[in-house]
Amino acid sequence: MNMLRNNRREFLGTTLTAATAAGIAQGGFFSSSTYGKENKKLGVALVGLGSLSTNQIAPGLLNSAHCKLTAIVTGTPEKEKKWADKYGIQSDHIYNYQSFEKIASDDSVDIVYIVLPNSMHAEFTIRAAKAGKHVLCEKPMANSAADCRAMIDACKAADRKLAIGYRCQFEPHHMKSMQIARSKELGAIKMIEAGFGFTIGDPKQWRLRKELAGGGALMDVGIYALQSCRYLLGEEPKMITAQETKTDAAKFAEVDESITWLMQFPSGVLAYCSTSYNFNGLNRFQAFTDKGFIRMDPAFGYSDVRLETSKGKVELQAQDQFATEMDNFAKCILEDQNSKVSGEEGLKDLLAIEAIYKSIATRTTVAVES
Repeated sequence: MNMLRNNRREFLGTTLTAATAAGIAQGGFFSSSTYGKENKKLGVALVGLGSLSTNQIAPGLLNSAHCKLTAIVTGTPEKEKKWADKYGIQSDHIYNYQSFEKIASDDSVDIVYIVLPNSMHAEFTIRAAKAGKHVLCEKPMANSAADCRAMIDACKAADRKLAIGYRCQFEPHHMKSMQIARSKELGAIKMIEAGFGFTIGDPKQWRLRKELAGGGALMDVGIYALQSCRYLLGEEPKMITAQETKTDAAKFAEVDESITWLMQFPSGVLAYCSTSYNFNGLNRFQAFTDKGFIRMDPAFGYSDVRLETSKGKVELQAQDQFATEMDNFAKCILEDQNSKVSGEEGLKDLLAIEAIYKSIATRTTVAVES
């Protein structure tokens, strides 16, 4: 995903503050009682060693205060030596997709982080849970709500934690946006506009194959716009109207190119969202309130995000989004807490996404399943 490479509830139960963000920045996730009992880094196995793992997640693990890379799972033998040499991974902690179940006896692995094409998320989440490992799975959680539910059920049956890779919910500027929105510091939100898109390249890549990706721009980056509306409001959309357009029927024969959709929330707030694989520069959200606005532009990249309100710019220290995401999951495991980006959170996005696709197919306004 070119643009992301360059920049690349359970909602919050309590109101977040700038002090909370500062605590995250300093690794302040853990209670003193947890530190008294646990003073180790949890081991992480990366499943899938593509661009995201290579350029973002593995470096994030080096920056993590409470997690470390201890194993890899890959279907590409050439990558094994490269990763082993770079990260000091011994051969008995290297697995392929066929030998994955052997990870059950690998005591160095506490967490399996799944970074595979979307269609493989459910399979490997379920296999990891059955192997007795906690699971962090990249977004979108799966290609269908049914798969999401199967993943949730498998982790519950195994008494393992499941979290979805919604890194923005741990990024200080997004956290501050949520705090301002939820506290009604600028009044109640009246309307939201959000969008994310980029020009996708190689027409042969897996993201353009429905069997692997489940969908196109919406599943890949539109989900960020959808998420931002949900976590700003702390509500679930009840009705969705959507439309799609394609300018390259050959390249986008199997998946969506550009989609716009309108969501109505129980409070009466309307959210207008858009996503595309056809152009760069769409990377923002803006919430209009009684007394002003909350805006992030750019909003969803790995770095250089910017927050502004009607009161002025909000300057916060940038953090490694993947390190903070993984440190929070470590906290959930060690303190036996549910993640705010749990499997249930991922399911809610898929329910809305399915309503968007249904609206496009039927050319009607669709109720979101609860």
